[in-house]
Amino acid sequence: MSKIISSMAVSAFALAGLVGCDYESRAAGDANPTRVAEMKKDFRDLWLGHIYWVQHAVLNSATSSLAERDAVKKEVDANTKQIASIITPFYGEAQSQKFLSLLDINIGAVREYSEATVAGNKSKQDAALARLASNADDFGEFFSGINPYLSVSTVRGLIAAHGAHHVLQINQYQKKDYAHLDETWKMMREHVYVIADTLTEALVKQFPGKFL
Repeated sequence: MSKIISSMAVSAFALAGLVGCDYESRAAGDANPTRVAEMKKDFRDLWLGHIYWVQHAVLNSATSSLAERDAVKKEVDANTKQIASIITPFYGEAQSQKFLSLLDINIGAVREYSEATVAGNKSKQDAALARLASNADDFGEFFSGINPYLSVSTVRGLIAAHGAHHVLQINQYQKKDYAHLDETWKMMREHVYVIADTLTEALVKQFPGKFL
């Protein structure tokens, strides 16, 4: 997984940074707290649906019927489109489609890792992990490029950890380590809430007028 790289601000920009923080605080303060809370809840629910349906698509694919797999795939696709559409009112359809593409790649890499794990194919596992790491990098570049309140390292770290949680869940399932699956699920749920809240808060800072 990609390493989260921290950076230190140059002291000459310290005062400017403080002024910027004050502006951000006042701008975000103009937003309606009720609207912000509603979006956080909606985004959290969608990300929770994401891990729920991806889990079913990945872990149960070997034992499910074709009809069941098709039904789950439709749920995964619908949920992914809903997540991506959240940013459409802020950045437009083209950026929403880019977000959708990144989510699809992430899900595909998780599926590839699961299939390689079931098959006991180490080289394909490594390839899937490399794809997850590259995807986390791309997420970081994407969101930092459209929102000044999201850094590459922050988003990369969030998505890298998200991918690592899926990998952990797959490994536990393969080893029949069912005793720890519930704990892993709780960790995954809390983490996607962090993703949802981080993205929402950055949107509020950048577009406070859309939360009145």
